[in-house]
Amino acid sequence: MKKLSSVLLVDDDSTNNFLNELLFQSLGVTDKLLLAENGNQALDLIENTAGPDEPALILLDVNMPGMNGIQFLEAYKRLPQAQRSATVVIMLTTTMDARDLSRLEELNIAGLVSKPLTKEKIENIMQLHFQR
Repeated sequence: MKKLSSVLLVDDDSTNNFLNELLFQSLGVTDKLLLAENGNQALDLIENTAGPDEPALILLDVNMPGMNGIQFLEAYKRLPQAQRSATVVIMLTTTMDARDLSRLEELNIAGLVSKPLTKEKIENIMQLHFQR
């Protein structure tokens, strides 16, 4: 089974990040899990990670301090196509405001997944977007 080049997890909850890191390790999805606590950190990681280590999957929380998930997507959309062509973006959420949902439709994400991440949710993402 081919692993993803890397996965970028963008969430300000350190407990969730720790648990998700363990989950990804146990599933063998990738050997390289990148962590960012807000949209600014995520953009920095993407801009400084090129080539084979470029994230194939971004799991993005909506509500974060500083640059939130929607603001990140707006900035991400302005990056050169080469920096975002191989990336699937999935929003992680607990609840969504109707305005946020309509804005997300405009930003062309691959899907929404409710928190917490589980083995089944990750396997579903892998099957839907990476034929794994």
